[in-house]
Amino acid sequence: MAVSPARGRFITLEGGEGSGKSTQAWRLADLIRSAGHDVLMTREPGGSPEAETIRQLLLAGLVKPFGPTAEALFFAVARRDHVESVIRPALSAGTWVISDRFADSTRAYQGTAGAEPEKLDRLEEIAVGDTRPDLTLILDIDIAEGLARAARRSLADRFEADVEAVHAARRQAFLQIAAAEPERCTVIDASKDEEAVAAAIASAVRARLGLAAEAC
Repeated sequence: MAVSPARGRFITLEGGEGSGKSTQAWRLADLIRSAGHDVLMTREPGGSPEAETIRQLLLAGLVKPFGPTAEALFFAVARRDHVESVIRPALSAGTWVISDRFADSTRAYQGTAGAEPEKLDRLEEIAVGDTRPDLTLILDIDIAEGLARAARRSLADRFEADVEAVHAARRQAFLQIAAAEPERCTVIDASKDEEAVAAAIASAVRARLGLAAEAC
């Protein structure tokens, strides 16, 4: 009788613009592979062909005129497909999944824009079910520094183009999520250099998820 593989671990990276999530996600994937685990890298919005189509609408700002609750609904539709077609099958196969953003971003972005918490709760339950992150790394950085970093890498998308006060509210929302769920979330100081941030993340993953110390 074949033995089913152990469930993989689900790690999400969250934070504001320019916090270095994408770079650190790649470094974390290399770290986990060095410990002998298969790794799937993904992102939100997106992660599946259908969700990537919705991503284009959201980042282009085409949904923004309909308000934050409508944006949250579009994110939920994309997230449900992402979870069901990509994340959940990978975890069941024993693969570790790293996602650049997940449901916390909807709470921080659409929640601070006025979407009601009760509606966000319901949308998250529909989209995510019991497929919750084992560990969420919240990369925290000063707003001005983060926006300066983001400006150097690309043209601003619908969310990056918001005013600084909006970004500040999102930062506080992420920190509030971390404070409310310390068993799941770890705040990482993303203002440090890339090596120092990677080391802090490695330490958190080792401590929280039991990744082999020799791989760190």
